[in-house]
Amino acid sequence: MRVLGVDPGLTRCGVGMVEGVAGRPLTMRGVGVVRTPPDAELGARLVAVEQGIERWLDEYRPEFVAVERVFSQHNVRTVMGTAQASAVAMLCAARRGIPVALHTPSEVKAAVTGSGRADKAQVGAMVTRLLRLDAPPKPADAADALALAICHIWRAPAQNRLQQAVAAHRTTYASKGRTA
Repeated sequence: MRVLGVDPGLTRCGVGMVEGVAGRPLTMRGVGVVRTPPDAELGARLVAVEQGIERWLDEYRPEFVAVERVFSQHNVRTVMGTAQASAVAMLCAARRGIPVALHTPSEVKAAVTGSGRADKAQVGAMVTRLLRLDAPPKPADAADALALAICHIWRAPAQNRLQQAVAAHRTTYASKGRTA
């Protein structure tokens, strides 16, 4: 499974490509950050994020894109920029027919470190260990993008089984003239 993780942001949008399957060693294929100047006009920044993500999609051809689910923050301006960058990432993937999965920060932290309350340093340390890197990726946005990809690789098989079970349940009920 090839997954592009995207840690959305307008100034720094982390991107990381991981390949592998749950239960086996994973391999980092690439990691980086799409940057935009904070003083640039919003539309130009969104175009720059789009172009950066498109380059990653062209180069790495992921099977899935995992994006951090935007959550409420105290700074509305920050959450708006994060949501806009997230939408750009989802749009780029959808345009190519690549499935998108959203994972909350606590889901990612729990998957990678075992604790949904882990700090950035703990996430970076575990990403380094899991991908057998020499040092944690910098900045933290890049490590977070890799963590998103790892989380998706590990969680996708269970999520797929749940979705199949729900679909089977609905099919059974529908064949009996009921609604689930």
